[in-house]
Amino acid sequence: MHVETKKNGNATVFKIKERRLDATVSPELKGEFLLICKPALKELVVDMSAVEFCDSSGLSALLIAERKMRENGGVVKLAGVQKKVLSLIKISHLDRAFQIYDTVAKAVK
Repeated sequence: MHVETKKNGNATVFKIKERRLDATVSPELKGEFLLICKPALKELVVDMSAVEFCDSSGLSALLIAERKMRENGGVVKLAGVQKKVLSLIKISHLDRAFQIYDTVAKAVK
């Protein structure tokens, strides 16, 4: 799995460099989120601009990040979500759990 993590002000930007968020990458992604979502982190921006497909296991990985961040008093923001993935998030009513932005720049503001 290919990801990139960098600090941007108070936020940490976590760029997923995979075209598919499915059962082949979600276990590793969950592990990454468990490592990064520490109490000191208050804002996690997940850059999903490269993700073209997401299934229930991919959503499950994102929910792990959301739960850990909420437990620590932080927030997860999704940025650059493509239309097909966004419609899945909305159908699943997960747009209530995540703040969703068009770009990373808007999410970091």
